[in-house]
This record gives sequence, C-alpha cells and structure tokens, in this order.
Amino acid sequence: MEQSKVRSARDEANSPTSKLVQFGADKPLKLGSGSLLSPFQIAYQTEGELNADRSNAILICHALTGDQHVANVHPVTGKSGWWEMLVGPGRPIDTNRFFVICSNVIGGCMGSSGPATIDPATGKAYGLNFPVITIGDMVKAQAMLVDHLGIDQLFAVVGGSMGGMQVLEWAHSFSDRVRLAIPIATGARHTAQNIAFNEVGRQAVMADPDWCGGDYIEQGRHPAKGLAVARMGAHITYLSEAALHRKFGRNLQDRNEITFGFDADFQIESYLRHQGFTFVDRFDANSYLYLTRAMDYFDLAAEHNGRLADAFRGTKTRFCLVSFTSDWLFPTEESRMIVHALNAAGASVSFVEIESDKGHDAFLLDEPEMHAAVHGFVNAAARQMGIGE
Repeated sequence: MEQSKVRSARDEANSPTSKLVQFGADKPLKLGSGSLLSPFQIAYQTEGELNADRSNAILICHALTGDQHVANVHPVTGKSGWWEMLVGPGRPIDTNRFFVICSNVIGGCMGSSGPATIDPATGKAYGLNFPVITIGDMVKAQAMLVDHLGIDQLFAVVGGSMGGMQVLEWAHSFSDRVRLAIPIATGARHTAQNIAFNEVGRQAVMADPDWCGGDYIEQGRHPAKGLAVARMGAHITYLSEAALHRKFGRNLQDRNEITFGFDADFQIESYLRHQGFTFVDRFDANSYLYLTRAMDYFDLAAEHNGRLADAFRGTKTRFCLVSFTSDWLFPTEESRMIVHALNAAGASVSFVEIESDKGHDAFLLDEPEMHAAVHGFVNAAARQMGIGE
C-alpha cells in the first residue's frame, strides 16, 4: 500500500475512525426484501454546526464507490474529500453556513453494516450472509441517523449517480422531511444497459478464485484481480470518448513503439490498470456486489404501476436536477423523464443540462456551471428561510 494509507479498509469496516451510531434490537431496520437487519450500525461524518432551530442540515448521499468522507481526509487513502470542490468552507455547499451530514450507506465497507462487518451472531464477517439491500433500505437507515441527530427536517438532500438515486428516494419516501432535493447525473431507475455493465463487474469478482464463494475474509484471501477488472470496466462508463481522446489518445506508455505483446503499451491501458489496483485497497469486493445490485433494483415508478409522476404526487419538496451532455451512463434523457414526472405531479422543479465532455464523472470534477447552479439554488432557498450568511 502507499505510504499515505494510515489504516486498512478492513480496519475501517469494523472499527471506523468516523462517528458511529449503533441501533440495537429495539430499532431493527426492515428491509425491502422483508428481512430485518438488527443490530446494525452507521458510520458518518459531519461538517459545520447545526443551528439553534436545526433548520440548516444538508445530507450528502454518496455514489457507488464513495463513502462518508465527502469533505475530510480519507483514513485509508490519505486523499482529500471526494466532493471537496462542492462541500466545505466557502464552497457552494458552505460548511460555514450549513451542517453537512454524510453517511456510509448500509451495505458499504467503511464502517456501516455490510458484508465486510462482523455478524454479531457468528463473530465472523457477514460475507454473503448479509441480506440483499435496496436504495430504499439505505435511505431508511439514513432517516434513522437523522432522527438520532435530532433533526426533523433536512434543508437539502444532495447526491450524484447512486447518490442521486438516494435523493430521489428521500423525496419519494420522506418528502415531508426534505425542503430541497438536488439529484445530479442520475435516473429514476437503472436501464438494461446499466444492469448489464454491473453484471459484468459482478461476474469478474465472482470469477476470481480468491473470492471463495464470498467467504474470502474468513479464509484470509482477497479477490483483488477480479475486483480490479470490475473497477476498470465500470470506470470506462464514467468517462466519455472525448475525454479519453483528449487525455490519452493512442499515446504509448513509457515507450516509443508497440511491443507486440500484452503489456500496457498504451497510456489508457496503464491508467485503467492503476484505477483498478488502487481501488482494491480501499473497497470490499462483496460490497461492490451488494451496492451494484441495489442500483439495479432501483425503479421508482414500479410501485406506482409505471407512473413515475405518482411517486411525487403532492410533494412540497423543491427540486433542482443536473445532467451533463456527455454522460452516457445516465444521459440527459433520464433527467428529463424525472423533470416531466415532477411537472405532472405539480412539483417545483428546476433543471440544468451542462455542456461538458467529461462524461458521467463530471459531477465529481471542477465544473463551474454545476457549482454555480447548486450554489444559486441552495442560497436562494436559504435566504428565503433566513438561514444566515
């Protein structure tokens, strides 16, 4: 591991350096599958201060490979927060003004209950004995955390990709508790193409001999190669052809001519290998299976006979949706479908499509137009509510 890594991912899974809340047998989490998860825990981080009337809380929801370390140094990688361009002092989501909460989702691997955590019934890692979870389950657990913090209503819920799915679920299931919803680069359901990409990643993990049928932790193994390949495949979907061409083209890696072999001749090959093999140091392979499956199951319209508008009927939440022109994983059409449903439901909704060639990952990068849109939407509502500068 790199010298900057101060703790292992498995340390963080069971003894996180984050804040931690544990829910005992008296507060089980009823899952979408019908199972109960109890006891369970949620690891989370907060930034800023909660004001006197508890009206300035913003919940950040992380994406598939994110975690609660949205604006602080990551305890495993030593890198700065994954959304530090958006969240922090003086940033569009200003922690001098707002109380920001970000939790590791249920099923994750950075301290919230998931397949890498210890099952109290056996004293061993859950592995595949952990129940399958949904986006709705993640949000129910977050609502329990918000209750624990003594917050009745969130000023805003914000997230991109899988985080955006959680934002939409919050607005659907807890609309009376959310003033503003900001879903970014996301959709109201996973498409067949997205499910297909996820299945390729899961099969890569499960084909690794070190996966051991999901029992690799107890057997002292690590399916690093399979998880790295899964990450490489997924990472391609986060980018755009234009961005790949601009950054790498067909440039060779540390050589002047091709080798007529299977080493990383091209820079893009070397880049993807680096992405894969750094990812395995901080993420659990089984969590990858569980979280991709949760995304696949997400379909807000399904429980409303295919009518997405009915998922938001009567909502008082104000929405701001953001998409990117080069995002082919969650293209603008997905956001427009949500906007049309919200309009049909009589909701207050704003929408911005941002010109960018950075692909799906644009929401994590330096995109001034996105930052300006979020800043303007949040600040206008904060001024109306009298939340001080």
